[in-house]
Amino acid sequence: MGHSRLGYFSAVGLALGAWLVFPGLLAPQTAPPLNEQYKDAASRIIAAALSDQDGYAKLTYLCERIGNRLSGSTGLEKAIEWASAQMKKDGLDNVVTPPAKVPHWVRGKESAKIVAPVERPLKMLGLGGSVGTPPEGITAEVVSVSGFDELERLGKEKVAGKIVVYNVPWEGYGRTVQYRGSGASRAAALGAVAMLMRSAGPPPLEMPHTGGLRYSDDAPRIPAAALALEDVAAIQKLVDSGEKVKIHLSMEAQTLPDADSANVIGEIRGREKPEEIVVIGGHLDSWDVGQGAHDDGGGAMASWQALEVIVRGLRPDHAGRGGRSSARPRPGPGEANRTAA
Repeated sequence: MGHSRLGYFSAVGLALGAWLVFPGLLAPQTAPPLNEQYKDAASRIIAAALSDQDGYAKLTYLCERIGNRLSGSTGLEKAIEWASAQMKKDGLDNVVTPPAKVPHWVRGKESAKIVAPVERPLKMLGLGGSVGTPPEGITAEVVSVSGFDELERLGKEKVAGKIVVYNVPWEGYGRTVQYRGSGASRAAALGAVAMLMRSAGPPPLEMPHTGGLRYSDDAPRIPAAALALEDVAAIQKLVDSGEKVKIHLSMEAQTLPDADSANVIGEIRGREKPEEIVVIGGHLDSWDVGQGAHDDGGGAMASWQALEVIVRGLRPDHAGRGGRSSARPRPGPGEANRTAA
């Protein structure tokens, strides 16, 4: 809990820092150093944030009472309704819920298993935005690759008609997540019928990690899912033994028409320059297989709580606007919604 509290207070502190630094950027060059200009205000902010428990209470309610909040779901709409009402209770100004269109992807039932040379169920999660398989599923031989370079070296001759498995070592999120983002289209361009990948995350215990993918317009859209690290290791062991490995994949995933939803915006009016706005925020929606505490409940609540701490007694010169946007997991309308906020 100590690390969690530190992370939360750091997030609140960074958000609150906007009101300290931003006015200073507009000040004359002869102005005193920022730390002197805002020493008293910063001390009050820090004291208020360190004694605050409301942010944790909000995060607990969001995660445990409302739960997962996939865009287009009833869970997200409940979160929006709750956040709007609570922001008004917190004393924020001009709380509004402007309408927005959000992606509506539905996971459905899904499963994967090795069917040859042995039978073994696989722990998997379809990637957000993936297409589904035919009703009967897909059964195909596996080709395992260590990255895009090996995939390209194999070429269409050895990839066409196969299920590509990306067995890419974890080297940090920024380097590994590219296989989740574009791995399906890169494999499909060479004729692959499906894509499976080692989850983009550090080693957990048999726990696959979902996330969004991006389909390219110049390749067929094929089903894509993440596997637990242990299952990818088992597949690789069979491949290395010289066996032909076959997997059966079944996914009911589908993308429905964009759904009607809303963003949630509240603000505190500035004393001297209310027309100049500092915007902070996070996204309320989450993936459908967890509570969304880290992605992005914590960020959304920290930015919200930054405004509430200000409301308790420190009115800034500039207006502060906090937005809780919808539809973060998949690029597209959600990004435009955040920009509009």
